[in-house]
Amino acid sequence: MHRIAVLAIFSLLLSGCEKGNPLTVVRAVAAGAPSLAPFFEENSGLGRDTTTVRSQPVQGSLQQGDTPGLYGGSKQPTICDVAKLERFLTDPRNHQKAQAWAGVLNIGTEEIPEYLDRLTPVLLRHDTLVKNHDYKKEKAVPYNSLLQAGISILVDEQGLPAVKCSCGNPLRPFEGDTGRISVEFEDGNKKWVGYQRESVVAVKPAPRKLARIALVDVQEPARGINRPVGSTGEKDTTFNTKKRRTVPDLAGTTFARASRELIDAGLAAGYAGQGVPSDGAKVTATDPPAGTELPFGQYVMLTVAGGGTSTSGRETGLTTTPPPPSSGAKTPPKSTPPKSGSSGSSGGRPGESSSPPPSSPSGRPGSSSSPPPSSTAPGSPSPEKSSSPPGPPPSTGSPPTGAPVTSSAPPPPPPATTSAPATREPPSSGPVTTRPATSPPATSEPATTEPATTEPVSDGPSSTVAA
Repeated sequence: MHRIAVLAIFSLLLSGCEKGNPLTVVRAVAAGAPSLAPFFEENSGLGRDTTTVRSQPVQGSLQQGDTPGLYGGSKQPTICDVAKLERFLTDPRNHQKAQAWAGVLNIGTEEIPEYLDRLTPVLLRHDTLVKNHDYKKEKAVPYNSLLQAGISILVDEQGLPAVKCSCGNPLRPFEGDTGRISVEFEDGNKKWVGYQRESVVAVKPAPRKLARIALVDVQEPARGINRPVGSTGEKDTTFNTKKRRTVPDLAGTTFARASRELIDAGLAAGYAGQGVPSDGAKVTATDPPAGTELPFGQYVMLTVAGGGTSTSGRETGLTTTPPPPSSGAKTPPKSTPPKSGSSGSSGGRPGESSSPPPSSPSGRPGSSSSPPPSSTAPGSPSPEKSSSPPGPPPSTGSPPTGAPVTSSAPPPPPPATTSAPATREPPSSGPVTTRPATSPPATSEPATTEPATTEPVSDGPSSTVAA
């Protein structure tokens, strides 16, 4: 009886937690399965999915849009017919649909052609969470969905899913908690082979517009594809995903900066747990350690201290990402070992995930709400100068016997020293406000390091120009 009572209490406590943070219901959408209420018929030739792709393992359920290897491609660039989609949406007979479609993306119908010109066709390499839209009663009806790996989509300039190719449905970022979802496999969308809860991801925008996206060929994983943003495959160049890339020394940097450096190197930032570390969280270790050589898109697990976390749109109660046991090979075993050359999916840069989406949904390139983070990291220590510290402490009595070197002697000379600095010629320099002069440089420095306009710096294979 005692055990039963304990179980009953425990279940009540759990149900209480569920009410405070309920599961988000998500409808599964299988590759090749027709939508029941699409914007355009699945057989209209807008695009086709690939049913042979299996979702890749991930280290972190919230990925950044420019993560190396997040998306795939193939030698057949016709996975999405953007020109045909544009003709459908600009056809006067489809004006009602065009209005509903454009409304989801926060653009006007006259902006549709220009918006489509900035989208890029890719194949999903992970089962991906999005906010999908049906077309019912001349309106766009939103619902959360899980798109199976292998589905063809169009992504915008920040790597966010924007359109489901086969039916033209507009897509927006998933806004729920990636760790609390209930996936429903219904309406012909049977649970697919290879489905694993830990392989599910949501995508947040890259901090800046991308010039190209680094894809992995879904048929030939050793073949990488650099696809210029806004092109459909005709301008693709290839690279070898097996070529080794060196893990940079990231200890002491912020999570946002470390993520950018890994992306530039063609590697993915991994983290433990459901919550992505905040941009300013300090990196204390990497696994594998700096100097290790890895294939394109492989994960580097980042251990951080402090900073808070978030899942996709909400802040969680965590304050630190559970660090891996030192920099050994303990934490990454789950995903680092498997398919080293093909799993690229962790991002990490802007901590805000669902707020950014709404502001970047439209095709407006630079409007993403996630500006290049990491500006908060550098520059904080400079304000503390040797002459400054003494002043603040003795704020109890009269002016801090500032002039006489740090002598924290508020008792003896307060009056004498106070008047001295005042009468002396230093009136102009007296305010020794040379301290502030040191702080400005600090702020300007981060400004240049953030965007590090080294966009094109990524060496061909690197995931994107966005750092």
